[in-house]
Amino acid sequence: MSVKLDHGDGDLDVVHEINVTPFIDVILVLLIIFMIAAPLATVDIAVDLPSANAVPQQRPDKPIFLTLKPDLSLALGDDVIERANLAAALDAASKGNREERVFLRAAHTVSYGDVMDVMNALRAAGYLKVALVGLEQRETK
Repeated sequence: MSVKLDHGDGDLDVVHEINVTPFIDVILVLLIIFMIAAPLATVDIAVDLPSANAVPQQRPDKPIFLTLKPDLSLALGDDVIERANLAAALDAASKGNREERVFLRAAHTVSYGDVMDVMNALRAAGYLKVALVGLEQRETK
């Protein structure tokens, strides 16, 4: 009980057009990935950093940024914290690892004495590895 369907000529027509639908789908997926990942890679606190000409060091995977703003308030990452809660906030951010490096950023207008006060608070909290963050200065020849 077989049936033979005769379609006439056995040749199939050759299509000379490129199907761009899969290409557009891939591009849209990549666009969505970059739209989600780009804001996560930036820090939202604007700080006017001084420039430095030191050789840049390798950055850890999840650095701890402590920011001293021009109004002398502190921010750990993107969250504003009180000076009295500095040790507890650092312990939570570093999961109790006091050997982890803390990256201290201060606005250009903050005085040296205020930066030293924060560094003394870090030392009192048990965080002795402190790195000062500045803008990279490019040499012009």
